[in-house]
Amino acid sequence: MTTIELAYDSFGEPGDTPLLIVHGFLAASRNWRSVAKRLAERQHVYVLDMRNHGSSPHAEVLDYPSMAADLLAFMDSHSIVSAHLLGHSMGGKAVMWFALHYPERVAGLIVADIAPVRYQHSFDDLVDALSRLPVDSIGNRKQAEEALAEAVPDLAYRQFLLQNLLLKDGNYYWRINLDIIQKNAHHIVGFPDVGGTRFVRPVLFIGGGNSKYLDEEAIYAVFPQAQIAKIPDTGHWLYVEEPDAFCSLVEDWILAA
Repeated sequence: MTTIELAYDSFGEPGDTPLLIVHGFLAASRNWRSVAKRLAERQHVYVLDMRNHGSSPHAEVLDYPSMAADLLAFMDSHSIVSAHLLGHSMGGKAVMWFALHYPERVAGLIVADIAPVRYQHSFDDLVDALSRLPVDSIGNRKQAEEALAEAVPDLAYRQFLLQNLLLKDGNYYWRINLDIIQKNAHHIVGFPDVGGTRFVRPVLFIGGGNSKYLDEEAIYAVFPQAQIAKIPDTGHWLYVEEPDAFCSLVEDWILAA
Protein backbone atom coordinates (compact mmCIF):
# COMPACT_ATOMS: atom_id res chain seq x y z
CA MET A 1 0.00 0.00 0.00
CA THR A 2 1.36 3.41 -0.99
CA THR A 3 1.58 5.84 1.92
CA ILE A 4 2.01 9.59 1.99
CA GLU A 5 3.96 11.87 4.31
CA LEU A 6 1.41 13.59 6.53
CA ALA A 7 1.66 17.27 7.39
CA TYR A 8 1.33 18.03 11.09
CA ASP A 9 1.61 20.49 13.94
CA SER A 10 3.16 19.55 17.27
CA PHE A 11 2.71 21.01 20.72
CA GLY A 12 4.35 20.41 24.08
CA GLU A 13 7.62 18.89 25.09
CA PRO A 14 8.73 15.64 23.37
CA GLY A 15 8.17 12.54 25.47
CA ASP A 16 8.15 8.76 25.24
CA THR A 17 4.47 8.28 24.42
CA PRO A 18 2.87 11.14 22.49
CA LEU A 19 -0.77 11.79 21.65
CA LEU A 20 -1.76 11.76 17.96
CA ILE A 21 -4.96 13.65 17.08
CA VAL A 22 -6.78 12.73 13.88
CA HIS A 23 -9.43 15.11 12.53
CA GLY A 24 -12.73 14.41 10.79
CA PHE A 25 -13.96 14.62 7.20
CA LEU A 26 -13.28 17.96 5.46
CA ALA A 27 -11.51 19.22 8.59
CA ALA A 28 -7.80 19.70 9.24
CA SER A 29 -5.25 19.94 12.03
CA ARG A 30 -6.01 23.64 12.46
CA ASN A 31 -9.47 22.80 13.80
CA TRP A 32 -7.83 21.09 16.78
CA ARG A 33 -5.16 23.62 17.72
CA SER A 34 -6.87 25.04 20.81
CA VAL A 35 -7.63 21.56 22.16
CA ALA A 36 -4.13 20.35 21.31
CA LYS A 37 -2.51 23.28 23.12
CA ARG A 38 -4.43 22.48 26.28
CA LEU A 39 -3.66 18.77 26.11
CA ALA A 40 -0.01 19.62 25.45
CA GLU A 41 0.29 20.99 28.98
CA ARG A 42 0.67 17.35 30.05
CA GLN A 43 1.48 15.52 26.85
CA HIS A 44 3.48 15.87 23.66
CA VAL A 45 0.80 16.23 20.99
CA TYR A 46 0.90 15.77 17.23
CA VAL A 47 -2.09 17.00 15.23
CA LEU A 48 -2.12 15.46 11.77
CA ASP A 49 -3.53 16.47 8.41
CA MET A 50 -4.84 13.27 6.86
CA ARG A 51 -4.41 12.53 3.16
CA ASN A 52 -6.48 14.82 0.92
CA HIS A 53 -6.99 17.21 3.85
CA GLY A 54 -5.21 20.29 5.13
CA SER A 55 -1.62 20.60 3.94
CA SER A 56 -1.08 16.89 3.32
CA PRO A 57 -0.68 15.58 -0.23
CA HIS A 58 -3.61 14.38 -2.30
CA ALA A 59 -4.04 10.72 -3.18
CA GLU A 60 -6.59 8.92 -5.34
CA VAL A 61 -7.50 6.52 -2.53
CA LEU A 62 -9.18 7.78 0.63
CA ASP A 63 -10.24 4.89 2.84
CA TYR A 64 -9.52 3.66 6.33
CA PRO A 65 -6.84 1.08 5.49
CA SER A 66 -4.87 3.76 3.61
CA MET A 67 -5.30 6.28 6.42
CA ALA A 68 -4.15 3.72 8.98
CA ALA A 69 -1.11 2.93 6.82
CA ASP A 70 -0.29 6.65 6.71
CA LEU A 71 -0.49 6.79 10.50
CA LEU A 72 1.86 3.84 10.79
CA ALA A 73 4.32 5.44 8.38
CA PHE A 74 4.14 8.69 10.36
CA MET A 75 4.94 6.88 13.59
CA ASP A 76 7.81 4.99 12.00
CA SER A 77 9.30 8.14 10.48
CA HIS A 78 9.18 9.91 13.86
CA SER A 79 10.51 6.88 15.78
CA ILE A 80 7.27 6.59 17.77
CA VAL A 81 7.06 3.06 19.16
CA SER A 82 3.55 3.53 20.55
CA ALA A 83 1.16 6.43 20.94
CA HIS A 84 -2.15 7.46 22.40
CA LEU A 85 -4.57 7.95 19.51
CA LEU A 86 -7.52 10.36 19.51
CA GLY A 87 -9.80 10.50 16.48
CA HIS A 88 -13.03 12.36 15.78
CA SER A 89 -15.62 11.23 13.23
CA MET A 90 -13.64 10.10 10.15
CA GLY A 91 -10.53 10.30 12.28
CA GLY A 92 -12.19 8.09 14.87
CA LYS A 93 -12.77 5.41 12.27
CA ALA A 94 -9.18 5.74 11.10
CA VAL A 95 -7.76 5.19 14.60
CA MET A 96 -10.17 2.30 15.23
CA TRP A 97 -8.94 0.56 12.08
CA PHE A 98 -5.36 1.29 13.11
CA ALA A 99 -5.91 -0.22 16.56
CA LEU A 100 -7.47 -3.36 15.09
CA HIS A 101 -4.51 -3.96 12.78
CA TYR A 102 -1.55 -2.52 14.70
CA PRO A 103 -2.55 -3.01 18.35
CA GLU A 104 1.05 -3.22 19.52
CA ARG A 105 1.54 0.43 18.48
CA VAL A 106 -1.41 1.70 20.56
CA ALA A 107 -0.77 2.93 24.10
CA GLY A 108 -4.30 4.24 24.47
CA LEU A 109 -7.32 4.79 22.23
CA ILE A 110 -9.95 7.53 22.36
CA VAL A 111 -12.76 7.77 19.79
CA ALA A 112 -14.95 10.88 19.57
CA ASP A 113 -18.58 10.55 18.45
CA ILE A 114 -18.37 7.76 15.90
CA ALA A 115 -18.78 3.99 15.82
CA PRO A 116 -17.37 1.16 13.65
CA VAL A 117 -20.43 1.04 11.38
CA ARG A 118 -21.69 2.20 8.01
CA TYR A 119 -23.99 5.18 8.37
CA GLN A 120 -26.98 5.87 6.17
CA HIS A 121 -26.28 9.51 5.37
CA SER A 122 -24.51 10.60 2.19
CA PHE A 123 -22.07 13.42 1.51
CA ASP A 124 -23.05 13.64 -2.17
CA ASP A 125 -25.25 16.74 -1.88
CA LEU A 126 -22.69 18.52 0.25
CA VAL A 127 -19.77 17.83 -2.10
CA ASP A 128 -21.96 18.81 -5.08
CA ALA A 129 -22.73 22.14 -3.38
CA LEU A 130 -19.04 22.81 -2.79
CA SER A 131 -18.27 21.89 -6.40
CA ARG A 132 -20.88 24.32 -7.69
CA LEU A 133 -19.43 27.25 -5.76
CA PRO A 134 -18.23 29.73 -8.44
CA VAL A 135 -14.75 30.17 -7.00
CA ASP A 136 -13.50 31.96 -10.12
CA SER A 137 -15.93 34.84 -9.62
CA ILE A 138 -15.94 35.10 -5.82
CA GLY A 139 -14.40 38.33 -4.56
CA ASN A 140 -14.43 37.67 -0.82
CA ARG A 141 -15.30 35.04 1.78
CA LYS A 142 -18.64 36.70 2.59
CA GLN A 143 -19.79 36.03 -0.99
CA ALA A 144 -18.79 32.39 -0.61
CA GLU A 145 -20.79 32.11 2.61
CA GLU A 146 -23.86 33.59 0.94
CA ALA A 147 -23.51 31.34 -2.11
CA LEU A 148 -23.48 28.25 0.14
CA ALA A 149 -26.27 29.41 2.45
CA GLU A 150 -29.10 27.48 0.80
CA ALA A 151 -27.19 24.19 0.60
CA VAL A 152 -25.57 24.58 4.05
CA PRO A 153 -27.98 26.63 6.23
CA ASP A 154 -25.93 26.34 9.43
CA LEU A 155 -23.53 29.30 9.49
CA ALA A 156 -20.98 27.68 11.79
CA TYR A 157 -20.78 24.58 9.61
CA ARG A 158 -20.59 26.73 6.48
CA GLN A 159 -17.65 28.65 7.94
CA PHE A 160 -16.01 25.36 8.94
CA LEU A 161 -16.26 24.04 5.37
CA LEU A 162 -14.97 27.30 3.91
CA GLN A 163 -11.72 26.90 5.82
CA ASN A 164 -10.85 24.71 2.83
CA LEU A 165 -11.23 27.73 0.51
CA LEU A 166 -7.92 29.55 0.17
CA LEU A 167 -6.85 32.77 -1.52
CA LYS A 168 -3.73 32.99 -3.68
CA ASP A 169 -2.71 35.82 -6.01
CA GLY A 170 -6.18 37.34 -5.70
CA ASN A 171 -8.01 34.13 -6.65
CA TYR A 172 -9.88 31.66 -4.46
CA TYR A 173 -9.37 27.91 -4.83
CA TRP A 174 -10.24 24.72 -2.95
CA ARG A 175 -7.38 23.25 -0.96
CA ILE A 176 -9.16 19.87 -1.14
CA ASN A 177 -9.60 17.93 -4.40
CA LEU A 178 -13.37 17.69 -4.63
CA ASP A 179 -13.26 15.03 -7.36
CA ILE A 180 -11.23 12.72 -5.12
CA ILE A 181 -13.47 13.51 -2.16
CA GLN A 182 -16.58 12.72 -4.22
CA LYS A 183 -15.20 9.40 -5.48
CA ASN A 184 -14.25 8.26 -1.97
CA ALA A 185 -17.09 9.65 0.14
CA HIS A 186 -18.73 6.21 0.35
CA HIS A 187 -15.62 4.91 2.11
CA ILE A 188 -15.97 7.65 4.73
CA VAL A 189 -19.55 6.85 5.72
CA GLY A 190 -18.72 3.14 5.70
CA PHE A 191 -16.37 0.98 7.71
CA PRO A 192 -14.56 -2.07 6.34
CA ASP A 193 -15.50 -5.56 7.47
CA VAL A 194 -13.31 -6.40 10.46
CA GLY A 195 -13.69 -10.14 9.91
CA GLY A 196 -14.18 -10.92 13.57
CA THR A 197 -11.09 -8.99 14.69
CA ARG A 198 -11.48 -7.29 18.07
CA PHE A 199 -9.42 -4.87 20.14
CA VAL A 200 -9.60 -6.32 23.63
CA ARG A 201 -7.99 -3.51 25.63
CA PRO A 202 -9.92 -0.58 27.16
CA VAL A 203 -11.06 2.15 24.77
CA LEU A 204 -12.76 5.44 25.61
CA PHE A 205 -15.65 6.49 23.38
CA ILE A 206 -16.80 10.08 23.95
CA GLY A 207 -20.18 11.01 22.52
CA GLY A 208 -22.26 14.13 22.31
CA GLY A 209 -25.30 13.92 24.55
CA ASN A 210 -27.52 15.09 21.68
CA SER A 211 -25.72 13.07 19.00
CA LYS A 212 -26.91 9.76 17.53
CA TYR A 213 -23.58 8.54 16.16
CA LEU A 214 -22.59 6.16 18.96
CA ASP A 215 -23.97 2.68 18.22
CA GLU A 216 -23.22 0.95 21.51
CA GLU A 217 -24.00 -2.57 20.27
CA ALA A 218 -21.62 -2.17 17.35
CA ILE A 219 -18.95 -0.66 19.60
CA TYR A 220 -18.99 -3.51 22.12
CA ALA A 221 -18.93 -6.12 19.34
CA VAL A 222 -15.52 -4.87 18.19
CA PHE A 223 -14.23 -3.19 21.35
CA PRO A 224 -15.56 -5.36 24.21
CA GLN A 225 -13.69 -3.36 26.88
CA ALA A 226 -15.06 -0.02 25.66
CA GLN A 227 -16.07 2.66 28.12
CA ILE A 228 -18.61 5.18 26.86
CA ALA A 229 -18.90 8.72 28.20
CA LYS A 230 -21.33 11.35 26.94
CA ILE A 231 -21.04 15.09 27.31
CA PRO A 232 -24.52 16.58 27.97
CA ASP A 233 -26.01 19.17 25.66
CA THR A 234 -23.47 18.64 22.88
CA GLY A 235 -23.74 17.32 19.36
CA HIS A 236 -21.24 15.87 16.90
CA TRP A 237 -18.82 18.80 17.37
CA LEU A 238 -18.49 18.10 21.10
CA TYR A 239 -14.85 19.15 21.32
CA VAL A 240 -15.82 22.61 20.03
CA GLU A 241 -19.02 22.95 22.04
CA GLU A 242 -17.58 21.81 25.40
CA PRO A 243 -13.78 21.82 25.11
CA ASP A 244 -13.19 21.84 28.88
CA ALA A 245 -15.30 18.73 29.50
CA PHE A 246 -13.84 17.03 26.45
CA CYS A 247 -10.23 17.73 27.40
CA SER A 248 -10.83 16.62 30.98
CA LEU A 249 -12.07 13.22 29.79
CA VAL A 250 -9.09 12.82 27.47
CA GLU A 251 -6.56 13.88 30.12
CA ASP A 252 -8.00 11.56 32.75
CA TRP A 253 -8.02 8.63 30.32
CA ILE A 254 -4.40 9.12 29.28
CA LEU A 255 -3.32 9.58 32.89
CA ALA A 256 -4.95 6.27 33.83
CA ALA A 257 -3.59 4.36 30.82
